[in-house]
This record gives sequence, structure tokens and C-alpha cells, in this order.
Amino acid sequence: MQSDRPLWIPSAEFIEQTPMKAFIDWCGQRFTKTFADYDAFHQWSITERADFWTAVWDYCGVIGNRGERALINGDVMLDARFFPDATLNFAENLLRHTGSGGALVFRGEDKAQSRMSWDELRALVSRLQQALKAEGIGKGDRVAAMMPNMPETIALMLATASIGAIWSSCSPDFGEQGVLDRFGQIEPKLFIACDGYWYAGKLQDVSAKVQAVTRKLGVPALIIPYAGHAETLAASLDNGRTLAGFVKPFTAGEIEFAALPFGHPLYILFSSGTTGVPKCIVHSAGGTLLQHLKEHRFHCGLREGEKLFYFTTCGWMMWNWLVSGLALGATLCLFDGSPFHPDGNVLFDYARDEQFAIFGTSAKYIDAVRKGGFTPVSTHDLSSLRLMTSTGSPLSPEGFSFVYEGIKPDVQLASISGGTDIVSCFVLGNPLKPVWRGEIQGPGLGLAMDVWNDDGQPVRQEKGELVCTKAFPSMPVMFWNDPEGAKYKAAYFERFDNIWCHGDFAEWTEHGGIVIHGRSDATLNPGGVRIGTAEIYNQVEQMDEVAEAICIGQDWDDDVRVILFVRLAKGIALSDDLVKAIKARIRSGASPRHVPAKIIAVTDIPRTKSGKIVELAVREVVHGRPVKNKEALANPEALDLYANLAELGN
Repeated sequence: MQSDRPLWIPSAEFIEQTPMKAFIDWCGQRFTKTFADYDAFHQWSITERADFWTAVWDYCGVIGNRGERALINGDVMLDARFFPDATLNFAENLLRHTGSGGALVFRGEDKAQSRMSWDELRALVSRLQQALKAEGIGKGDRVAAMMPNMPETIALMLATASIGAIWSSCSPDFGEQGVLDRFGQIEPKLFIACDGYWYAGKLQDVSAKVQAVTRKLGVPALIIPYAGHAETLAASLDNGRTLAGFVKPFTAGEIEFAALPFGHPLYILFSSGTTGVPKCIVHSAGGTLLQHLKEHRFHCGLREGEKLFYFTTCGWMMWNWLVSGLALGATLCLFDGSPFHPDGNVLFDYARDEQFAIFGTSAKYIDAVRKGGFTPVSTHDLSSLRLMTSTGSPLSPEGFSFVYEGIKPDVQLASISGGTDIVSCFVLGNPLKPVWRGEIQGPGLGLAMDVWNDDGQPVRQEKGELVCTKAFPSMPVMFWNDPEGAKYKAAYFERFDNIWCHGDFAEWTEHGGIVIHGRSDATLNPGGVRIGTAEIYNQVEQMDEVAEAICIGQDWDDDVRVILFVRLAKGIALSDDLVKAIKARIRSGASPRHVPAKIIAVTDIPRTKSGKIVELAVREVVHGRPVKNKEALANPEALDLYANLAELGN
């Protein structure tokens, strides 16, 4: 899989100019330490967590009162508390900048474009804050939004956070039950929705869904104009208002920022919900802010005035991650809609026009660009682009190569992985280290991430569970409606005592990087040997005949056999020769043990709203078991393709 040369090597001059290098030098002076290299600094960051996170706070100039204590009960993960005496306000830290410079840029396919300056954003947040207070919303109340990734969404979140209320969002493509499964659990005081959105050039009407959700939640609704009929939709609701009506009584003034504890709830995010009702994961203002400042400033090298882009919806934690870029004075570039409308160049057009410094997307998107035959390296001026990030699923080695061959040869490519559970990354980019094909560069500062085998022993260059052995600030505060913490403990701490077990199947590489082989609960066990599904996808999805694939383990003859489903390229049929070619590719590229017992063609592959394929749901259908929460899926009808297949009965 690996080549003997990196795809990218930071020059000495590049390293000298990175915020990461400046921070390491600053910490060395402050704590009278000498760090031989990044690895030594990382070790210090997890050994001396109180000093490290204090340094992040001070170096990044967090607005707030830090207090004297940085960490208490640090040896017990569920009892650890960072900055127990501190007070801060998340929104105040994101709105520290003023002036006519750009805060937000927005494109909604080819239907909408807008820009918002820092002063304009602050003015809107001021009016929204006053309106929320007038609505009786205060500390600890929930505000729920079913919104596109547009400037008004960010302003509403900041206004919510400014008063200490808790923000939760999803994207408008969620079905009615999917919205209720999430927001019904947290009992919001206000429901915010758009009046429609565009996808692939088509207007998607959400009126009936908004009416039903509002009625069943039993709360006032705020309708944000996007599709042109906000007033009509608002008027159809028992207690509905438009944005204009909501803020009309108020004039912009100074924003009042509530001083709140470090651990005060900021966001409620949701698990995918493909195995039951989604878990409501509550994240703190302080933990989210510190973790994102660290990742943006040091791991991404983000500077004031740079353009930061992530292709995400408001139902994915990468939206929350993106928004935090405001704290460093970055201009956020927002996009809503299909990344292939009117064609696959649309996001690269945006990158060229706005001069993105950082372009964030998913592994699936990179693969789709490659398979679509697009080569931005020859069609677009991307000279401003210095960092490309990829997450959502493991990026294949071929995907790594394509970024350098087809997009930009001198860009730093950072495959990143973490998730909703920590609203951030366990492993991500590092501007001081090379990029090796197929590898995530390494663990994040302050995170005692490791790979353990089933016996709880650390392993190197061997597959195992991704764990974190020490507490960190962005651990969830709690799960909503989990008073005894039983769901929280079950999610992360049942496998190993006092150790966070993340649920990823991972491996350290010889270069000190990480490869994610897929989710632990989706690993295959033929003959008792654990195999990551990503290893199979890395082989079969590079074949031109295969558009995408999904792989499961089927219980068979007191063992497990590997079943591979493939969605083929247009005009291709699954012939005996193609089956042989797929098996040969897997056998030579992975191992004989990875070769599927059956290969079956399907016309669609089920996925979540954020684009992740759902192996567990397919496995349940194949075994005749019910899938508990189809509302979590973007295309639940696809599951029917996997039921009662004759090919799986022999």
C-alpha cells in the first residue's frame, strides 16, 4: 500500500513559518523545556495536560476568566474537569473581530450568493439575541434548527450561545420523523426552519414537514427566508414568524455575553441513529472552543483573514468545527446544495474565486471527482490553497494520489478522523511532518490516543481499537436524558476500564501515522481474523467498473463469510469475468482472506444524511432483523434491495 517516498514534505522554511512551530517554541520558553521534535512535544502535551491546555488558552487569547485550576480528577476520565473555576462565552470568542472585512461568504448552488462583514454579523447577532430573550429563552434552554448551511444559521447559533442557551441543528433534507427523533428528545423552546432549499437545481419544498414538526414539537417557529415564500409558510403556522418580523422590534447595539462555566452546554449533536433513536451528545462551550482553537491554529495553521471552507451540512459535526474558525478571524466560505450542480467543478470554481486557503471535504467527494474525470490541477488556479482536509470515511491510498496528481501537487493533504462524539479529531494533519500515501499524519496535541489489541495492550503496526487513555476537554458533558450516565458509559467505557474506546479499527504505521480501517462494529471476522471494511473498499472502488461498494459479514456455517455488494458504473453488468477480476484485485491488493464469498450487484447503497454508508443496517436486513431507525438514512428505500436475496441462501 505504501510507497517509499512521501507525497508531500514541508520545507524548512515552511516549518519555520507555521503557527505550530511558533507555539512549540513559545511553550519551550514558558515552561523552560527543550522539545527535540514534534513527537516530544506531543508527549509533553499529554503528560502535562494542565500546562498544555493552559498554554492553548493563553496563546490563543481566549476571552474569559481562566481561573487558577486547569484540571481536577485528571486520572479518572468520567470525573475529570478542565478549568473548573473558569468562565467564558463561546459566542464572544467567535465575535471578537469587528470591521468591514468579510466574516461569511455564501453560495447556494447557482441560486444564491451573499456576503456578510464582521460588523453586519455582530449587528444581526445583537438583534437576534434581544429577540430570543424577548421570547423567554435563557440559559440551558434549547434552540433547534433545521437549516441550510447559510449565514443566518451561524448568526442564530451565536445569538443562542451568547445567552447560554443550547444549540442543536440538522439539515433540511431530514425526514419528518428524523427531525422529531432528534429534537423531540431535547424539547426545544424554539424551532427554526428554512422555507425551502435547492438541491441539484431543484427547489425542495419543506412546508408540509415544517408544519408537521412545529405542530408535534408544540413550540413557536421561526422561518428563515431562502426559497422565497417565508411569509406564506410562517402565516400557515399557529405561532410562526419570519426572521424580519422576529427582529423588527430591536435595533443593533452592544451584545451582552453571559459569563458561563467552562463546562456549560453549548451544542447537542446526535449519533447517526442507524441502530436506534439517535443519542443526544452534549458538548461544552469551553471544551469545544479550546479543542477547535488548537486544531485550527496549530494543526491547520489557520490565520486571520484566510478563507476557510468545509463542504458540510448543519447535520454534521464538521459544521460546528467550521464555525469555530471565526475565533481566529478567518472568513468562512459556506456552501449549500449539491457539489455536482451544475457540474463537478462547482466547488473548485468557488475555491478559485474566493481563494480558499483550506478546502475541507469528504473522502467520498474526492473519489467522486476522480471517477468523474475532473482534473482541477489543469483547469483551476488554486495557488492560494495550502491545505486540503478529508474526513467522513477513510481516504483510500488512490484518493491520496489523486489529490496530488489531479488537484494540486504541493498542497498539504490532511486526512482527519474523530467524530460527533468529541466534536473534533483524534487524528489529523500536522504541518511539521510529511504526508504519506494512505496515512493520517498523526494524533492531535493533548490527546493520549493509542491503538490497543483485545487484551488491552498497545500495539504497533497491528490492527486494533482506537483508544484515548487520558481525559481531554472536548469529551461530552453528558448525553441528554441520561441522568445516571449509563448510556454515556456504555458508549465509550464498557470495553476497557477508564479508557475511552472510540469504536474505530485502527493501526499505527511505520512512519508514526495512522490508518483507519473502518468502524469496529463493522469489522469482518472470517475465520476469527478481524478485517476492516476499508481495506476491501480501497481495492474494489479503484476499479473503473465499480462506482461504489458496501461490505458486510454474513453469519454462515458457524462462521462469518464476507459479502460484497457493488454499485456498478453506468452500462456495466456483473459478469463472471468481472467477479473474477474483483476477487483477483482484492486478493492481490489486500489478502486472500479479504476475498468475498459472494459479490452481488445492487442499484443503490444506503447512507446517512452526511454520506456515510451504513454497513450495520445492511447487515441487519441481510439477517432478517429490523432496522430500528430508517429516518436516519438519506435513502432508506435502498435497504429493500438487500432483503431476502436468493444468492445469500446458499
